[in-house]
Amino acid sequence: MTRTRTQRARREQLIDAALRAITERGRVNVRIRDIATEAGVSPGSVLYHYPELAELMFDVHRTVTDRFYRHRADTVDAAGSAELKLAAAIETGLPSGKDDEVACVLYEMHGLADRSSAHAALMTSLYDREVALYGTVLEIGRATGRFTLSRPVREIAATLVALEDGLGLHLMSNNTSVERNAAKHLVTEYARQATGCATTS
Repeated sequence: MTRTRTQRARREQLIDAALRAITERGRVNVRIRDIATEAGVSPGSVLYHYPELAELMFDVHRTVTDRFYRHRADTVDAAGSAELKLAAAIETGLPSGKDDEVACVLYEMHGLADRSSAHAALMTSLYDREVALYGTVLEIGRATGRFTLSRPVREIAATLVALEDGLGLHLMSNNTSVERNAAKHLVTEYARQATGCATTS
């Protein structure tokens, strides 16, 4: 049991090291030695726990999707009214900046989905959870009389996720024509039109 816990802890250490390495170098440039350096261990130690880099990359992708969603869900849950929950969902759906490690790695790892069904499944799961999160907020707003929805719940929720995903990609891709506050305004304005609620910023 102790050995299992130790191995799990070392794997988590290597995942965090890989997160930092990907943030600094980009996924395609990361090598085993980079992860070893970040973790303060030998390359052999990395290979002992992850004989294949692809296995480590999958665990990184799984970890970062879980962290990203959990932060969103916890922030929304902690907000009070439906308006505040919607504002929290929008705020946490966009990268906070270029130094947003989780968002950076998340967008990097999504690039693996077109060639890997396992990575595609992680993307699909995250998308479905995000749409469901927005859906819950919209249902709360409608049930409490705070929102008057202009379209079906799932359609609004899916559009919000699509907007933040597209704008987030531009924000993380050094597109100087897209600034975070402007991106947030676009998502918020759509939410206002879709819910009839003017207090979502």
